[in-house]
Amino acid sequence: MKKLPRVLIVEDEPAIAELIAVNLRHNGFQPIWSEDGESAQRELDAVLPDVILLDWMLPGQSGLVLARKWRADSRTKPIPILILTARGDEPDKVAGLDAGADDYITKPFSTQELLARIRAVLRRRAPEQVSDSVTIGDLVLDAGTYRVTFQGQPLKVGPTEFKLLHFFMKHSERVHSRSQLLDKVWGDHVFIEERTVDVHVKRLREALGAAGVMVETVRGAGYRLTAQPPALMQA
Repeated sequence: MKKLPRVLIVEDEPAIAELIAVNLRHNGFQPIWSEDGESAQRELDAVLPDVILLDWMLPGQSGLVLARKWRADSRTKPIPILILTARGDEPDKVAGLDAGADDYITKPFSTQELLARIRAVLRRRAPEQVSDSVTIGDLVLDAGTYRVTFQGQPLKVGPTEFKLLHFFMKHSERVHSRSQLLDKVWGDHVFIEERTVDVHVKRLREALGAAGVMVETVRGAGYRLTAQPPALMQA
């Protein structure tokens, strides 16, 4: 029997949570509802879900606080998080992505949009059937073991950043526009905004540490990964 993807809904409004849960059940998902961060943590401690739908405004700890907390925990870090909120301004969206969310859904949203976004993050999370190792300078990525090292030291890279880095390293020295990256790394990007790319590039640079300068911004064109950025050549 096929295992249904498990979706943890963290939402304090029962009517909204029930509507989401019903639609998820009807479309092949297994929803679990928590009304606040404390009960959500109990669910996570028991069984890890495949994706988390996280409301921004919750009693007690806000969705942003919870997203940062779960991203900082090695056990929950790989789980895709979609933030649900009535805040639709760009600074709020950026704040949600910076907190660790993989996507952002503004209320009110359609059932089809919600399902499409859930499926998109699950596709991005699914491991690619590759086992190749890519080396650019002192930066090494092993897709088979899901490891990244720089100058022999292991680096902690999130799932989306790992996929982004893999693409960059497979196509180094080329400039890629935001729309090209969305198409090649995110796949079906009809619901994803180009600003999302900037946030994940920023996260990737932070995760790479000293190697972060290898990911260059090409003004007016996009991003490029180079083996010989000026900062490393001077080191």
